[in-house]
Amino acid sequence: MTLRTGHIGLNVTDLDRSLAFYRDVLGFGVIGEGKEEERRYAFLGSLAGDGRPVLTLWQQAQGSYDKTRAGLHHLALEVDSADRVREYETALRDYGVEFAYEGVVAHREGSASGGIFFHDPDGTRLEIYAPSGAQGAPVPSATAPTCGFF
Repeated sequence: MTLRTGHIGLNVTDLDRSLAFYRDVLGFGVIGEGKEEERRYAFLGSLAGDGRPVLTLWQQAQGSYDKTRAGLHHLALEVDSADRVREYETALRDYGVEFAYEGVVAHREGSASGGIFFHDPDGTRLEIYAPSGAQGAPVPSATAPTCGFF
């Protein structure tokens, strides 16, 4: 397959609130913005990178995320190490985010990969994980992937 993910677009109810979360807590840089009242959006990425958007926020949602509707299941963000996952966990706790599970959890029984699972201000399900370093971490469910039903 030659396709790869270019960027992810999320509908949000309040762009300013979502920008504070994704920029100030998760560390995304704003690389472009639309500020017209009825057409507000933000392109987010790494300011040190190539300037390509990784995530776009579109202020056009009327209500919060609904896991019972078809569409995005969750957004998984990868970091280099389990220590970096824990750094994000601390920043998110300081921000007041509630987590689906306590601390870093493994993706499945015996897995080296694992992370933290939480929701953004609109309820969109998010995961920050590392491909290794979660050996021995608890597994919330022995019968389903950790990221599946939070």
